[in-house]
Amino acid sequence: MLTILAITFPIYAIIALGYIAVRQGVFKPEQMPVFGGYVLNIALPALLFNAVATRDVGDVFNLTYMAVFLVGALATIAIAYLAFTALGISPSRRAVAIMGTTCPNSGFVGYPVMLLAFPGIAGQILALNMLVENFVIIPICLALMEASKAEDAHILRKLRNILWGVLKRPMVLALLAGLAVSISGIEMPAPVLRVFGMLAASASALALFVIGGALVGVPFRGNRATAVQIVLGKLLLHPVMVFLALIMAPMIGFAPLPPDLAAAVVISAAIPMFSVYALFAQELGHEGMASIAQILATSLAFFTLSALLFVIL
Repeated sequence: MLTILAITFPIYAIIALGYIAVRQGVFKPEQMPVFGGYVLNIALPALLFNAVATRDVGDVFNLTYMAVFLVGALATIAIAYLAFTALGISPSRRAVAIMGTTCPNSGFVGYPVMLLAFPGIAGQILALNMLVENFVIIPICLALMEASKAEDAHILRKLRNILWGVLKRPMVLALLAGLAVSISGIEMPAPVLRVFGMLAASASALALFVIGGALVGVPFRGNRATAVQIVLGKLLLHPVMVFLALIMAPMIGFAPLPPDLAAAVVISAAIPMFSVYALFAQELGHEGMASIAQILATSLAFFTLSALLFVIL
């Protein structure tokens, strides 16, 4: 158990430090988006480029890992859609709920966890997760949100804008640039790699600090019942679906994953929802529900992640 706490305690200690620092006025709540912007637009892209550019393209495109992660997410989306529809939840609230159950915070929470649990392959795991999330999972969730607005005349244009928005993200551009370097076989000069390495090293702690600081002042108003259902979907349903996909993968011809990657793909699904979840929900007027779900998921993940790590590792 001490081994598990050695992974989860530092994560939540830094999150708590961020919360306390903002709560006590050391930093202002409005400064958190600035720190978060640095992580999203500078540190994590540098980390992704470094992780992909310095690896063989065969390691980056681990098809079994990506298939397991993707199928588990698609199954979660399908089950969540059916469940929230059966509960009579409105299309807009359902779309927000589905996003909450399916989009993990791989950059701000997942990467620090992997860095402690699997330090040798943490960058590779982040790159694999980001490929699936940014090119498939998040666009599907955004499309569901757009479809819930019932503006059919503009839906294709909006879907086009969603895809273009994905391609413009610094993390996606870094992934593509890293893949280009990996495929070309070009060896990056050591000083350049050190620059990217130094920037990448700043991602983990600052990302966790921002998660904690951003929780200060979050409104605890909204549909609490649906928020709890979202949390259950994210912390329990999503990892279960990925685990089932992991079991099925060799049965349909995929190569078995090495133990570390097999553990990592399930843990990745058990990470709470991404930090911009409430911002996306705000577009449909459900930011209160999303904020409640995010606070609960981030808090409860300490226990669910600890339990999962105890079972897997």
